[in-house]
Amino acid sequence: MSIPTVADETTTLRAFLDHFRDTLRRQCAGIGADGLAWTLPPATMTLGGMLKHLTFVEQWWFSIVLHGHEPSGIWADVDWEADEDWDWHSAVHDSPDQLRTWLDEAIETSDRLVDEALARGEGLDVLAARERRGGPVSLRWILVHMVEEYARHCGHADLIRESIDGATDL
Repeated sequence: MSIPTVADETTTLRAFLDHFRDTLRRQCAGIGADGLAWTLPPATMTLGGMLKHLTFVEQWWFSIVLHGHEPSGIWADVDWEADEDWDWHSAVHDSPDQLRTWLDEAIETSDRLVDEALARGEGLDVLAARERRGGPVSLRWILVHMVEEYARHCGHADLIRESIDGATDL
């Protein structure tokens, strides 16, 4: 997918987000359970943890914050107080196919929820149902934040993937 160089703000933000989502998918493609659990010390971050974390981040920002829904699916009963990084740590117990499927499903749901928010007719100025950081956040802010979140983690994924098998330019 190519990012348009001339487009409206909504199309541009969504295209950049999709670009980084696809970049992460490529960086994790063809990697089995051992590779997804690989760390690059001293960091403990793994590609599998990253897939699961971003699955949660998708639900957090687009379902929970934007629309005010309660956590659902694998997130419904997580005890975040017991392990605030549960998404990162628990991924070693999930299969590569499951991690990839969860992310794909979360992205599909997020895209639908963005469409629903845009259908309200306020464009990117629509405010989230839940306040964050002490005040309201707009859909624009959420999309920019998600581009930043994915871009940052894609940089991490580059380093981890190269340490696993030398793959670059994915």
